[in-house]
Amino acid sequence: MYWPKATFVNMLTVTIGSLLGLWFRQFFSDPMQQILFQAVGLGTLLIGIKMSLRLPDGYLLVFFFSLILGSLGGQVSDVAGKLQLFSDSLKSLIQNDDSRFSEGLMTAFLLFCVGSMTIVGALEEGLSGKRELIYVKSVLDGFSSIALASTYGVGVGFSIIPMLIFQGGITLMAGKLSRLFRQEVLDTLSAVGGILIIGISIRMLRLGDIWLENMLLALPVSCILAALYKKYKA
Repeated sequence: MYWPKATFVNMLTVTIGSLLGLWFRQFFSDPMQQILFQAVGLGTLLIGIKMSLRLPDGYLLVFFFSLILGSLGGQVSDVAGKLQLFSDSLKSLIQNDDSRFSEGLMTAFLLFCVGSMTIVGALEEGLSGKRELIYVKSVLDGFSSIALASTYGVGVGFSIIPMLIFQGGITLMAGKLSRLFRQEVLDTLSAVGGILIIGISIRMLRLGDIWLENMLLALPVSCILAALYKKYKA
């Protein structure tokens, strides 16, 4: 077993990028912040579309049921409320009153951690100690966090906490998880994650309000359903 050293590097680049984004933010007027928000929203939309198009052939029903069951499960278990409580605790701890703290944290986590690069890179590190993929991802995340933090604020920087749990956890459990994350499962997870990222862009562009927090359970549900479908399909 290998320790998630690359994840710590990833956390460092996101922290540095977030600090730079917060520093740049003070120089932006309100109109500049609004157009930056729209630019990041459009870029996020493209990321979501590209990820969602990775859905494997024949997995459309798996995709729909993942969203439906995950959303219902999230609503019943009140994932949004639990995330809000966690966010409020962090805000209280650092004495921050940013209204976009929770949104920034969740947006950054989805963009940084829900994708095949994250999972494949974390599995490679855990199984063989290869860290190149996560290092490349760290650089990309660092630059992305500059734009996100200048838009959403300090909550982006605190996305390193769920990143450590999710990405680092995959590295530590790589031996067991490698049997689950086959290519079809990875692509289905990316597709569901892509749809949630499209939902983020809809929020950012103020086209509507989507209860994304309660849809997060669709991510683990998609892995389970895709793995079962691959195993039992004719």
